[in-house]
Amino acid sequence: MPTITVNNLTVKYGSRTAVDNVTFDLPDGCVGLLGPNGAGKTTLIKCLLGFVPPTTGTGTVLGLNIATSGLAIRQKVGLMPELDCHIPGINAVTYVAYAGELAGMPASLAIGRAHEVLEYCGLGEARYRHVETYSTGMLQRIKLAQALVHGPGLLLLDEPTNGLDPKGREEMLTLVKDISHGKGVSVIVSSHLMQDIERVCDYAIVMRGGKVATSGDIASLRSVGGYHLEIELREPCPAFTEALVSRGGQVLQEAGSILQIDMQKVEGRYATLLFQLAGAAGTQIRGFRPVQRTMEDVFLAAVDQESAA
Repeated sequence: MPTITVNNLTVKYGSRTAVDNVTFDLPDGCVGLLGPNGAGKTTLIKCLLGFVPPTTGTGTVLGLNIATSGLAIRQKVGLMPELDCHIPGINAVTYVAYAGELAGMPASLAIGRAHEVLEYCGLGEARYRHVETYSTGMLQRIKLAQALVHGPGLLLLDEPTNGLDPKGREEMLTLVKDISHGKGVSVIVSSHLMQDIERVCDYAIVMRGGKVATSGDIASLRSVGGYHLEIELREPCPAFTEALVSRGGQVLQEAGSILQIDMQKVEGRYATLLFQLAGAAGTQIRGFRPVQRTMEDVFLAAVDQESAA
């Protein structure tokens, strides 16, 4: 069963449509949720958690109906919001344990679990400090801790690296990767940082104007087709380039000894041809790989295509 299933889901605020007839299934693992401001990501998350009812359509989260089982969903899901959600005047252990109790855990179990998740999130030595004394990086970590304390089956992370320096960002992404690939917890990461999505996610969905602009596993989204290649020669070799063009190849980009080429119009086995042409030109191919787009390229292409439509 997919972690989340949505069928023809529409959410309206009065006459304004925030989520527009959306259908998708999200698999287990780590999923990136992308989109410009106003794309409908926040409303979608609120609807999935049962805070905003669907206007039309249906959906399930961990097998539970989003229209009728909001409380049960929230007990099984951990949410790390973008905005700070700490309670001033109490220490970290008390705060995280309280979050566990709100999710339905007995107090004795919640306090023990709070110690565990604070240690896991790198806050073990600061567990008795008041939360309002924490740095930005520590506040992000305690938001993650309170989302994990009740052992959720699904974790929703809204801008988890917001405000972090490079070291803190890398540490947070390492935690997210470990949770989603080593702890058996499905994770949805909503972020505007494409590098973060590329670093930790297996699947991505891009929204624009309340609709799904594109979705799929990361490898497929980044692929531009088997004919688009990047090769690295031993040295720059105009003779090789000329021979390649004469046989139907197209040089898309050239930077010294590294070429991006399109072999779609070449007849026969183009890999064999490339090595033959290199040998005839007196050079060697040192690297040979398909060209892949970045997630930023994927995002911009999806948004631009949707805008044009």
